Amino acid sequence: MGKIRWRYAGLLVLVLSLMLAVTIAGLAQEQTPTAEEEIEVATAAITATLSPSSTVTEGVLVSPTVPLSPTAVTTETEGDEGAQGAVAATEADQEHGVELTVYNQNLGLVKEVRTFGLEEGENVVRYTGVASQIQPTSVHFVSLTDPEGTTVLEQNYMYDLGSTRDLLLKYVEQEISVRTAEGSVYTGTLLSGVDDIMLASEEAIKVVRMSQVQEFTFPALSEGLITKPTLMWLVRASAAGEQDVLITYLTNGISWQADYIATLVADDEALSIIGWATLTNQSGATYEDAKLKLLAGDVHRTAEPRLPSLAVEKEMAEAVSAPTVEERGLFAYHLYQIERPVTVRDRQTKQIELVGAPDVAVDKVHVYEPSPTVRLSSADRAITDPTYGLESDKKVRVLLEFANKEEDGLGIPLPGGVVRVYKEDADGGVEFVGEDTIDHTPEGEDLSLFLGNAFDVVGERTQIAFEQLGERTIEESYRITLRNQREEVVTVRVIEHLFRAQDAEVLSSSEGYEMLDANTMQYTLDVAEEAEKSITYTVRYEW
Repeated sequence: MGKIRWRYAGLLVLVLSLMLAVTIAGLAQEQTPTAEEEIEVATAAITATLSPSSTVTEGVLVSPTVPLSPTAVTTETEGDEGAQGAVAATEADQEHGVELTVYNQNLGLVKEVRTFGLEEGENVVRYTGVASQIQPTSVHFVSLTDPEGTTVLEQNYMYDLGSTRDLLLKYVEQEISVRTAEGSVYTGTLLSGVDDIMLASEEAIKVVRMSQVQEFTFPALSEGLITKPTLMWLVRASAAGEQDVLITYLTNGISWQADYIATLVADDEALSIIGWATLTNQSGATYEDAKLKLLAGDVHRTAEPRLPSLAVEKEMAEAVSAPTVEERGLFAYHLYQIERPVTVRDRQTKQIELVGAPDVAVDKVHVYEPSPTVRLSSADRAITDPTYGLESDKKVRVLLEFANKEEDGLGIPLPGGVVRVYKEDADGGVEFVGEDTIDHTPEGEDLSLFLGNAFDVVGERTQIAFEQLGERTIEESYRITLRNQREEVVTVRVIEHLFRAQDAEVLSSSEGYEMLDANTMQYTLDVAEEAEKSITYTVRYEW
């Protein structure tokens, strides 16, 4: 009888257990959370892992799913470092403005004042929105409010998501999952993600071609992921409160050059010049309402290590007309300051007018320079081959020459750049006739622009005599002929290099000439319309 009671009791317990299980399952089905509720719960869990004193800014934490086109990447974020007193910049900090100095050599200097609320003692300070091509070793942090009581203990540059490869490197020796385009999923310890994905499991090592990967799934990193270029400092403050901080750094990826538009008048005797500063920003950051300065000069730099960068595309040039620009000397260079705020966007090319000179006196000259320009390094050396230098070009170059002087309509320090020359046509329009590059040119110096080769003016250089008079003596004669097919007189400047030896003496010449240096002679010849003109000379070399 007792056995029967115990049997019924056990059966009763079993029935009650089944009824309780069914009831619980029904309740669970009725209370299944929605996708939005699941995200809220996950967000709350992430936030709970942070220090109560931490402030989270945009870009410090990432969402549970981080797409990296064309390959999707999923992370399970645990949150950021919970350092005591961690702070971050607020939107109000942008009111201080940015100062940007751009150099000719793919270099920019960024200066910005931001306000941070610091606690007494050690603080972790974050600064986002920096250029992705920053030079981390150039960063300088100084408190303007309390420079004596605020000390920087550590400085870090962090950026995890420069590329999928950068992200994979952070997960080496950790377990990840990979889904291929065919739908297969592989999970294992990541051994390498440089070329192909190598996953190790208890059974085997699986190699997945990177081109076959459709999606990665990563575990959380203890320090979280930094999705924007970020500077972080460990700062010790002597007192709590807000402090204005000056942050300065150099960045690659931003540069400027001068571009000039020059227009010749009908008689080729005057030139109007407009100079533009062409600024190209590929640094990975936008500089809103910046106080912009452009430095012209060759600043010496040491070799820099290759820095992580983002892929960029060049936008159509944005021209900003008629600004006020102040020019002044700085050290051994020239500085041009734009007298108004300028927004320089990432992946943008912007033009700003620098200089204007409406009436510059110029000379159009034709130059024929057929002889070799070789310079012998020793007085004991000579070129004795009689055939050397006989082949010469027949083309006559066309140049524009002018002086960078106030009395000639200019007199402005000119940054180096490209000068594009246009010519007024008979129908009132203008046509492009050539371009050349100038170097940084101070006031008072002469400039020469090579625009091309003359169509109707040609030259010819012929050796008419060669004799070696002794072991160390040569005499040589040349004829130079110029042919002008134009219906006007053309003045041609003929330049001859006496190239065979350093000791050269002109014995005779059919026309007058001037010596530009010990081994260079110059003729200035007028060639009549539709005519030709020849000159001859004889030179003796000794060594």
